[in-house]
Amino acid sequence: MTATRRLLYNIAVPIALGIVRLWLWTCRVRHVEGAEHLTQALAKAPSMIPCYWHQHQLFCAKYLLGQRARGINVGWLISPSVDGELGAIAVRRLHGHVIRGSSTHTGARALRDYYQALVQQGVSPIVTPDGPRGPRFKFKPGAILLAQMSGRPMLPMAYAASRAWLIKWDKFVIPVPFSRISLALGPPRYVPRVLDAVGLEKLQIEMEGELKRLYQLAHEKLTQGRS
Repeated sequence: MTATRRLLYNIAVPIALGIVRLWLWTCRVRHVEGAEHLTQALAKAPSMIPCYWHQHQLFCAKYLLGQRARGINVGWLISPSVDGELGAIAVRRLHGHVIRGSSTHTGARALRDYYQALVQQGVSPIVTPDGPRGPRFKFKPGAILLAQMSGRPMLPMAYAASRAWLIKWDKFVIPVPFSRISLALGPPRYVPRVLDAVGLEKLQIEMEGELKRLYQLAHEKLTQGRS
């Protein structure tokens, strides 16, 4: 990381965040279903594992960052590459916690760093179980293994927008300005300490179904609000 590049990053990131904040400010969150599940999880431990599809990053992350006053400290896994510094600067400016690593290239170490942040530092690391590389809407086992190791729950989440653009290659949801937003949170999901391969696969399928259910619930709330 050269001094020039760092300077450019420190100029570009605030500008980009300002545009995103303005964009999202025009959208209105009309309903949050299941907010009590976050309270339930925090009552048992200071940290958890929020889980939502990669495509639902914008407003799920925005909601969690808005809960800082309740004691939740949100974290993200950011690539250790030079380009990853862009994301790291953005997360720090949003008062999030940065975990440097790659689920693709340093998977075991990333899991260890997630565990340390979760248990030792009280950080709630975001896990997008399908990841930016997919396969889309497939719940990969990382969040489940982390919950098993730590004893902390997964907190499934989803959101829906009344109008949105979908990025072609990964269907990332970008709400149209002035659209309505609805979020849904599911019950905290704890994972038993002993879990065989069959049980792991079963839980992956269940969590896929739960995230699908939460999205449908969020979408239904938008429909009800319009009627």
